[in-house]
Amino acid sequence: MTTFIWVIVLLLGAVLLTVLARRLRAPYPTFLAIGGACLAFIPDGPRWTLDPNLALALFVAPVLLDAAYDTSLRDVRDNWRPIAALVIIAVGLTTIAVAFIARWLVPHMPWAAAIALGAIVAPPDAAAASTIVRQAKLPHRLAKILEGESLLNDASALLIYRIAVGAAASGGITATGTLETFAISVPASLVAGYVLGRISLRVLSLHRDAPLAIISQFCSTFGVWILADEIGLSAILTLVVYAMTLAWTAPMSTPARIRVPAYAVWETAVFVLNVLAFVMIGMQIGPIIERFEPSQRLHYGLFALAVLATVVAVRIVWCMSYNTAIRARIARHGFHPPRPMLRPSVGGGLVISWTGMRGIVTLAAAFALPEAFPYRDLILLTAFCVVLGTMVFQGLTLRPLIERLSFDEYDPVAREVAQARVAAYRAALPTLDGDSSDEAKLLRKELSTLLARAEGSDGTSFEGPLDSLRLRGIAVARRTTYELRVSGAIGDDAYHVLEEEFDWAEMSAGAAGR
Repeated sequence: MTTFIWVIVLLLGAVLLTVLARRLRAPYPTFLAIGGACLAFIPDGPRWTLDPNLALALFVAPVLLDAAYDTSLRDVRDNWRPIAALVIIAVGLTTIAVAFIARWLVPHMPWAAAIALGAIVAPPDAAAASTIVRQAKLPHRLAKILEGESLLNDASALLIYRIAVGAAASGGITATGTLETFAISVPASLVAGYVLGRISLRVLSLHRDAPLAIISQFCSTFGVWILADEIGLSAILTLVVYAMTLAWTAPMSTPARIRVPAYAVWETAVFVLNVLAFVMIGMQIGPIIERFEPSQRLHYGLFALAVLATVVAVRIVWCMSYNTAIRARIARHGFHPPRPMLRPSVGGGLVISWTGMRGIVTLAAAFALPEAFPYRDLILLTAFCVVLGTMVFQGLTLRPLIERLSFDEYDPVAREVAQARVAAYRAALPTLDGDSSDEAKLLRKELSTLLARAEGSDGTSFEGPLDSLRLRGIAVARRTTYELRVSGAIGDDAYHVLEEEFDWAEMSAGAAGR
């Protein structure tokens, strides 16, 4: 009963912290990190443990799938250069710099352990980045770069992490072995993610009951992660491709009555997993500090601060260097993006530099280290300090920085939503041709009114008669919007706005029909 009471108290505490974060317009993971740190100092507080082998699958897989599902492949493709620079070079530089700092401050730490630490603290957090993007008026291009980075850098960091952990277990690491791992794991993970996504689509399409479909979604997510991990692939990369495959092909085959509750359940699950990750790690910090000798505590505290400073500094140096090089290239050759977007600027570079909050992936990777891993306690303490430090200092100051820079950019998502809405309503009207019933006349009048309003971009959505004719119109509108997405005329952000409109309209019409 005591454990159950603690679970209720902690969940309610997380809810209150999240409400406070929203009132202060701050990312909620920042307040969860502060709450997790406070747990370490509660006398007689809970001291729950978790199998390290379970940590990555439990904490990272659902969070990653949720982020990957909403990622716009078109926008990732449009901004692939800055995203690749952050995913590959920034992660690599951070890993190397942290490893050297760790070896300098703790000379007896094996290189494998130092590299593992660097890989653990290298990837920024997807949840924190998306929260900031939603709260601050961030230009579309910068938002898409941050979302793409936070999604894909987990794959590069955890691939290095896996190699380092394996090297610590085997006693050595070679350049040839590392290159072979990358050369085999990356393409195999891409193929496996796509194939598993196509198979999963067929299985999930068999369910027409929301609870069963949602349970199957969670089971397939964990199944893909476990399978990829067991056969030596990159579980993160496999799951990202798997999620993108689902996101690209599932919308037209998934009924609204399943998608709407599924989105709500996934959002809740991601929140609970973030809470659980910070709670579990916070509970480990107190015993870790107690196990350290008094003389070690100050030294290891300074060690954690040095790693935190290194993580922040490396990102700033790399991002601003890349930003300077890109602006110089544009000054020489011009700026020719595939579609209208914000030009690279000093302000944009500063925002990307400062958006480096670490979160659930860092915590889960540190927790997943084997119990006998060299300097595991120090690595776990350092990882938590890096998460707490970046969440507090960067998370709480990023929104004021964005507002101070006053980016001036039109909203491309709103433009694409208006464009797609007009096309959808125009396509829905012909479905009523030849039908002279009173219902058809009424719906034709409604759709004509909605089309006129959509052309005026006032944001009106479907509302009106709830019958089979309405479902036909919605189906055609949905298909037209999907084709605009496939052609690249609109991005995933605009598509999901209209998808939600059509889902609610379809559910209303379906309820009336029943």
